[in-house]
Amino acid sequence: MTRKLISSGSTFEKEIGYSRAVVVDNWILVSGTTGFDYSKMIISDDLLEQAEQCFKNIEIALNQAESSMKDVVRVTYVFPETEDFEKCWPVMRKYLGDIRPSAMMLTAALSDPRMKIEIQVTAYRNTKT
Repeated sequence: MTRKLISSGSTFEKEIGYSRAVVVDNWILVSGTTGFDYSKMIISDDLLEQAEQCFKNIEIALNQAESSMKDVVRVTYVFPETEDFEKCWPVMRKYLGDIRPSAMMLTAALSDPRMKIEIQVTAYRNTKT
């Protein structure tokens, strides 16, 4: 078994003790990812901008793992406000509409009240080509 840790550079990773993603053999497990722009540690007040940034952050982690969004097999969405789920469907469809992974949505408080969405994905990269 091979194991590789991926970091976004977020201060949260060191403070809390986790990785943006963990690669184990062909599996990529991307941690719950919020709408923070980790390079600047800022977050938009806009729900859809946060959703876009979540997916951009996930794409960066997947690319570091030599993978991409097309390898996503499972996604979990967490919203503090249930009614925000449907508002994000266009953004979700933009990134995952052709891939159509298994999915789950939860409503729960997030660790920072500025966060309006958190997304976690699991990907499997097929290295046999």
